[in-house]
Order: sequence, then structure tokens, then C-alpha cells
Amino acid sequence: IMLTDREVADPEVELAIHVSVDEEKRILTISDTGVGMTRDEIVQDLGTIAHSGAAAFVRQLEEQARPDVELIGQFGVGFYSVFMVADRVRVVSRSYRPGAEAVEWVSEGSAEYRVAPAEKETRGTRVEVHLKEDTADFAQAWRLEQVIKKHSNYVAFPIYIEGRDEPVNRRTPLWRKSPQEVTDEQYVEFYRQMTLDFEEPLLHTHLVTDAPVAVRSILYVPARRDRGLLDLRGEHGLRLYIRNVLIQEHNRDLLPTYFRFVEGVIESEDLPLNISRETVQSSSAGRRIQRALTRKLLRELETTAADAPETYARFWREFGPFLKEGVVTDPATRNDLLPLLRFHSSRSGEQLISLAQYVERLGEGQDAIYYVLGEDLKSVARSPHLDYFFAHDVEVLYLVDPIDTFVMTSLHEYEGKPLRNVDDAGLELPEQEAVAADDAPAVPEADFNRLVGRFVQVLGDRVVEVRESKVLRDSPARLVSPDDTPGRDMSRVARLLGQEFEVPKRILEINRRHPIVANLAHLVTAAPQAPAIDPTIELLYENQLLLEGLHPNPTEMIPRIQQLMAAATAGGDQAVVSRTATAAREEKQPESLEDESLEGEEAN
Repeated sequence: IMLTDREVADPEVELAIHVSVDEEKRILTISDTGVGMTRDEIVQDLGTIAHSGAAAFVRQLEEQARPDVELIGQFGVGFYSVFMVADRVRVVSRSYRPGAEAVEWVSEGSAEYRVAPAEKETRGTRVEVHLKEDTADFAQAWRLEQVIKKHSNYVAFPIYIEGRDEPVNRRTPLWRKSPQEVTDEQYVEFYRQMTLDFEEPLLHTHLVTDAPVAVRSILYVPARRDRGLLDLRGEHGLRLYIRNVLIQEHNRDLLPTYFRFVEGVIESEDLPLNISRETVQSSSAGRRIQRALTRKLLRELETTAADAPETYARFWREFGPFLKEGVVTDPATRNDLLPLLRFHSSRSGEQLISLAQYVERLGEGQDAIYYVLGEDLKSVARSPHLDYFFAHDVEVLYLVDPIDTFVMTSLHEYEGKPLRNVDDAGLELPEQEAVAADDAPAVPEADFNRLVGRFVQVLGDRVVEVRESKVLRDSPARLVSPDDTPGRDMSRVARLLGQEFEVPKRILEINRRHPIVANLAHLVTAAPQAPAIDPTIELLYENQLLLEGLHPNPTEMIPRIQQLMAAATAGGDQAVVSRTATAAREEKQPESLEDESLEGEEAN
């Protein structure tokens, strides 16, 4: 008004807000030097709710423990909510119009109020709040300073507390400045003040836009997901300001859930002061703001991944599972998230690769993206499913997060390349004639069939089938999933989450050329009662469960291991085992093997 109309009362008075307290009388006084109000304006602005039933309004506040969003939105963030802490309010105001007389409005929160002439020398409004006994702490200067800095730190006008020469509030919010005006040091200082985190944020992004929606925002990615004792925020969410006033300290609706690790502030005058979760979810402005913030964050992450891969690798180690969650839960942004995914692989070593990098180095004739699921990088690197892929230098992605199962269920292909689990029984691979590393001969057909029968006898209905593997090279066995197994990887997720689960029935494939299998086959033929046979079969099966992350209780393996140790150190049984191994290596006939075994028994 003063910019366009100099005919105002007291033009030389500073535009400011002053707060004073009388702790003994429990009176909090808030004064401003603004435009003030006339008698008619006081009746219209402050009396409307009283006429419509202020007492009922206050009772509704107490019953619902929340303000009525329609009424409060009309009166400056709920003038009548003052009666939640006060039993009497007196408002004295004088309009900026020259010659205007001062007027007072008094209410005890009932359906009635009083309006009368008053004394006030300068323009503006003074609100005297008579606090209830149980809210007397608001009549303490330190408490007021705390409230002002939390909720009104960026009000455009200075706020003074009685007895202090300097304003309590900072007045100029960093997010309203142009990004070119803010230094890196200022961004870091603001982050630390806001979060009390001693570490610098991993990255930040500053958004100032007026179309398609007015948004001023600074968002941060912390250096760590778990800040331990330093993480004092309790809840996640952005600090939401409207017209420089903090409206919500933890707004969780202006970013998708998978970005809940993001810290920051947002201000938008397109949102109403009576903001609520329902308002954000139902309003077009709220949805536009969420899209704008999400796009800004995604672009910042893409830029970081391209220009600062080491920084992005740090980000991925801390927050990668959150982006994977987004792939599963948010189809609208799934395609935008895919370029940000990173994986370890059979070729990458300690480095992380993207799906795009995997596709770029596909081998000749390879038309699929292969992956293996497991508990950790060490176990998946030893997975028997990788024998073929190591032998033929085919890259495989290592997936070790519990959520990876859901990610692969959501993603069926990438850039036209299907994603295939290497434990799929129906996996069609070229050049499947893989032999053992030392070119060991296969076990004779009769001995192998006899061994398969013993496996079936020992394992029973724990397996769907026992059969020869066409792809194993260095491993003795592997478990593969039947094509029609529903939710076949959910058991692994349940175990990783500490939930009860049933071990899934799978196909056990055994490597006919592996020394363990060859020795076991000849032992079954030569000495079917040998005590080492059944524990060895059990352990071969349990080893695969362990590698697959499916063993319900690995300690159950200990008795069988000890049983094998006892057999290995026993004289008679050891003679059978060692001579059987020798016979296998020398490719002797079963008859001569039997003779040697009998001779060994007679010698003992």
C-alpha cells in the first residue's frame, strides 16, 4: 500500500512485528505496524466465526484434535485456534487510513464478542493473548524465540522480542534466491542448520520455477542413509512453507515414497494455507508440484551419474534400494528410474554397471540379459548356475538385495532384451556342451542311473526331479526352478526378512563329470551300505540351498558334516572311499573295483 499510496498514517514507522510477554499474568502480546483494521473490518474478519458459533467450533477442535480446514483457511491459519491455548483474547487495531479511530475486539471463545472504541496511537494491530494455566510456557521469551525460529523464521518483516535490539527471524529464505546467487558453502550451512547433520550432503538441487506451478525448493541427499544418533528428525518429509510461514515440518506427500530419504524445504503459493494430506493428494497443484520435484531430482541424479560416477556410486550404496522400490511401486516413473539402476556383475569386479552398459557389451548371438539372485556378492559369485556363463564369458548381473526379486518380477525386458534368471530350468543357452574343467570322463550310464536313484531315495519329495545337468562345469550340482513354480523366489525374500517359509521343491541337477559325483557313483555301485553316501547326498543338496539363500537352518548341516568327518577318519571305510576314488580316476571296471574293495576289507 505504501508504494502506491503515501496517504497513510505514520508513514515513517518501520514495518515490523513486536512480541512481548508478561510471565506473571500469563499474557502474550503480538503487535505489528501493518495496515490495521477499521471497526467494520474487525466485525467482518474476526466476528464471522463467532456469529456462526465459535463455541461449537472450539468444541469441534477439542473433539477432533484438529482444526476445521475450511474455516481456518479463511482466517490467517486459524485465528480462532488461539482459544486452544487462551481463555481470553483482546485485539486492538487502528487502520492505516488517515484519521481512522482505534477499535478493540474482545472474546472469551464463546459465541459472543465485544467491539468498542480503544486507544492506540500508531497504525497496526495488537493482539493480547491471555493464556490458560496449562499453556503458560508460551509466556516465556525462550519458548517464543523457539517457536518463531521454527515457524516464522522467514517472514519478510523483522520480528522483535521485547528487550532485544536484533530481529529473531532471518527474513530472507535461501530457497527464494536464484541458484546463481547461492554459494556451495551457503547450501551446506543451511543443510546443517536444518538437519543437525555434521556431514556435508552428498548432493543438492535448487528449483525455482513459476510454470506450470510456482515452486521454490532446495532438496538434499544426505551422505548416509543411517546417521545413527545424529539422525534426530524422527519422521521423514519436507519442510513446507507457504508465504514464508512453516506450515508442515514433515510433509510426506510432495515427493514419492521412494524419495523419503531426501531432506529439504519447499514453498509454493499455489497451495492453500489449510494444507492437508487429502488436499495434496486431490489437488492438481499438489500433483504438479510432486511431478516437478520428482523430475528435478531424477535429472540431478542422472547428471551426477554421468559427470561424477564415484559420487553416484556412493549414493547407490546408501540409497539404491529406494530407487529399486520406485521401480516396483511407481509404474509412472519406472522408465525414468531404469537408467539410474546399478548392479555388480560377473565381469564388473568392484565396479557398478548400468543396464545400458550391460546391453552395450552383449556377446555375439546373445539376446537376453541374465541375472542371478543370492544373499550376498560372495555367495552369488560361487553360484553353480554361473558355470556355463563363466566358461563362455557371458556376463551375469548379481542381485543380492531382498527387493531385487520384486524388481525382476516387475521388469520383463529392457530395450527389447528379456531378463532371464540363470536358475530357470527352461533356459535355452547356445553351445550347451560344457564339460568339466579337467576334461574328466563321464560316469558310466549304469553307475550314474544307480546314483540318481539313490539321490531320489534319500531326498524324497524335497525335490521335483534329479537329473543330469547339461550346463554344469566346475560345480557338482545345482537347484533349478521348474517353469511353473508360482512366486518361486518369494521363499528367499521371506528368509531374508526373518519370516517363516517353506523350502520350495526344485529340480536337482548333478554334474556327471565332477569328481565328487564320480566318486559317489562308484561308491554306490561298489559299497552301497557305506555310511558316507547318504550324508554326502544330503550335504550336496543342502549346499545348494545355502548358496540359493534358501536353507532354513544351516546349523542342521553340522551333524552330517561330523558324520562324514568320522567316516573319513575311520580305517575301513576310508579304504573303501580312497580306493573307489582311485578306481574312478583310472577308469577301472566295476568288477576289478569290487575285488580291490574286498581285498581291502580282508586286510582289515
